[in-house]
Amino acid sequence: MKLVSWNVNGIRAALKKGFEEFLSEMQPDVLCLQEVKATEDQVAWNVDGYHVYWNSAVKKGYSGVAILSKTEPLNVIYGMGEEELDNEGRMLTLEYENFYLTNVYTPNSKRDLLRLPWRMEAWSPAFQSFLVTLQKKKPVIFCGDLNVAHKEIDLANPKTNKKNAGFTIEERNDFSDLLSQGEFLDSFREFNQEPEQYTWWSYRPGIRERNIGWRLDYFCISKEIRENLLDAQIHPDIFGSDHCPVSIQLGFKT
Repeated sequence: MKLVSWNVNGIRAALKKGFEEFLSEMQPDVLCLQEVKATEDQVAWNVDGYHVYWNSAVKKGYSGVAILSKTEPLNVIYGMGEEELDNEGRMLTLEYENFYLTNVYTPNSKRDLLRLPWRMEAWSPAFQSFLVTLQKKKPVIFCGDLNVAHKEIDLANPKTNKKNAGFTIEERNDFSDLLSQGEFLDSFREFNQEPEQYTWWSYRPGIRERNIGWRLDYFCISKEIRENLLDAQIHPDIFGSDHCPVSIQLGFKT
């Protein structure tokens, strides 16, 4: 089965830039979307063959996630059960027979790191606890825009970004701790240790063409299903957003 994740930076904008063609060509079994910036009733699209689930932000035109799944899940969990953390529509979890799949759009720490304290003190502990609790029941896969470049290899200019959102030592250590405590693997790095593998580029002219990017989008999996992980890829040739999709192939069905 093929799982794909993509921060579309507005699903209505993405639909004008070839999203349905991408869906038809990629044919994912499950597609996780972040930053949809819409509610279900605002979107007209052809997604025949998929069960569609939304978790939109309370604030209109902001954040939000959605999942398209060819298989109907056993259960759907909206957010993580804490109103303060859930009103931005940043998490959606589907339960399948063999695993839980959590789609997440991690809060950006913002310019001048205005949101870094909230991210570190409120969001991250709750997110880690949520995943670890799920993992006690069955393996977990979590994916999405995690808004962190984990290591220096994961962005083009590490030296000049060490105090910027997405590459602070706090965010990087937090991601390391999440992987360690939950015994998760960064699926892409199981197959590819090469530099210059990015998933986000600024819209400024020439930046994407010159590949001055960041790897902010991930699929992470419980170590116990590593043997089922067949492949993990980044798809920089797919446009329509400032992010590109990422995907994994698994050796069992939903």
